[in-house]
Formats: sequence, structure tokens, C-alpha cells
Amino acid sequence: MTDWTTADIPSLSGKTAVVTGATGGLGYETALALAGAGAIVILTGRNDAKGLRAIEGICARFPNALIAYEHLDLANLASVADFTRRFAAGNEQLDLLVNNAGVMALPKRRQTEDGFELQLGTNYLGHYALTGRLLPQLRRAKAARVVNLSSLAHRSGAINFDDLQSQRSYRPWRAYCQSKLAMLMFSLELQRRSDAAGWGLRSVAAHPGYARTDLIPNGPGTNTLQWRVGRLLQPLISQSAAEGALPTLFAATSAAAEPAGYYGPNWFYELKGPPVPARIMPQANDFASAAMLWDVSATLTGVSFDEIAAAA
Repeated sequence: MTDWTTADIPSLSGKTAVVTGATGGLGYETALALAGAGAIVILTGRNDAKGLRAIEGICARFPNALIAYEHLDLANLASVADFTRRFAAGNEQLDLLVNNAGVMALPKRRQTEDGFELQLGTNYLGHYALTGRLLPQLRRAKAARVVNLSSLAHRSGAINFDDLQSQRSYRPWRAYCQSKLAMLMFSLELQRRSDAAGWGLRSVAAHPGYARTDLIPNGPGTNTLQWRVGRLLQPLISQSAAEGALPTLFAATSAAAEPAGYYGPNWFYELKGPPVPARIMPQANDFASAAMLWDVSATLTGVSFDEIAAAA
């Protein structure tokens, strides 16, 4: 497993995959590899021009790729609902959902269209709603997988139910860590609920270690101490976006990826290297908090997995 690469991805011919945040970085590399393995891949993103360029890039690499772009803004629940309606109209089932999109450590507090703190809303609540709305299509597939992107940052995370939206006190990294902890808790709780309700899903989480993407320039920015130190150390402690996507691709395609598993790079502090099982902090395994977060998420988004499953 410690030498796993994209060459180990099995044929995905006939499988349909949706990848969020796939117009660049980790999402693009994930979509590229899935398309190369024969999957029907739907890239999603907020920037339509970047989406079309991503399609062109993948088709240049794989001329016969079965790939399309769809607009999806995870910071807008109406956009999530619109996308899932369009998807359901043209697709009976969904074999793989990769919840990859994210923003990181925005210097000033910002809100989504629905009034959520932007990092929690984009990184977690939008993906919670998307997964719930796609549940009928996921259930119709044979052994569908949901892969949720967490982060090393989950290790410092805590779910602040008293100020979930950081309205009273906003700290960029604290909000980011909370959102990535929420994603890991969601992944684990989704597997528990799928097992209990018979939804037939395999829910797996992954993180990229320290991958060289635009996440920091687009988030905290390039004038921060973290960016300057990181630039100096990058040759030693980081890896490319393609390498950073390997844990996601392992979680998405390998027969060895366990339900409720969590995968990341194998090197020191899980910063880089081939995918291996990653460390899960105790707060991510807090069943009571995970159940509470699930219920709060259903209330905030108006998406109930149980109601959607019963109506399907």
C-alpha cells in the first residue's frame, strides 16, 4: 500500500463520479485520474471559465475522456439544490461522490448566501446538503462511495456549538480547523448511519498532507508568515497537487479502502508520500458530538437524509 499510485486504480468504465471543486488543484487532479481510468466524470465548480479550461486540459491528456462540467456553488444551498435536480434528471445513479471543494483561513469573516460562516458553509454544510440530496442516486448504485476531504488541521479542531458560525468571535484558523473536523466527523457518522439504515454506502475520508495548491494564496494570502516559511520549506515537506490527490484516489477506488477509513500521506506528520491509514483525533470519534452536528446540519440546511431516503 505504501507504493500505491494512479497505476493501481482499477478500470472505472461505466462508473459515474462527481467531484466538487474540480476546476484546479486537488479536485482537478482527482478528476483527471478518474477520467483516465474510464469513469464518467462530472467536474463542478463556481467559475465556469475555469471549468471549461479544466475540461480542455483533461481532454488534451485523455482525448476519449467522458467528462463534463456543471456549475455548483457550495456556499449557496439553492445552487446545491439546482445541481442535484439537474443531475437527477440525467442520471439514474451515482457511483462516486468526492466532496473536495474548500476554502481556507480567510482573514476576515465572510458569510455564504445562507448566512453561514464561509468556511463551515463551503467546506462542510454545502457538502452535507449535497450528499443528502444525492442520496437516492447513491443508493441506486452498487456499493457507492462518498469520499470526504478533511485535513491535518482537524487535529486542532473543535466544534463550537455555542458559536458554530463564529459570529461572536472569528479566528481564521480556528474556523478552518472546525470545518475540517466537521468533514471527518461527517464521514464517520455517514458510515454509521448508512450501516444502521441500510443505505449501502462506503464513506471514506482522506487528506492531502501539504500539497502545493492555491488554497493558501486564495485564503490567508501570500503576505503571511505561514506562507513565507512554507515557501522556504516546500522542497522538503510538500508535494505536488497530483501527489496530494493520491489519498483521495485511494479512498475513492481501492478495494482496500475501508468503510469509515481515513487516509493520508505516509511521511513524517503525514505531510507527503503515498497513501496510508491516517491518524484520527479523539474529538472526531466523539459519537455524541457527531450525532449533534448531524442534527444541527439537518436543521441549518433543511436537508434530512432520513426523509430523502424514505421518499426515494
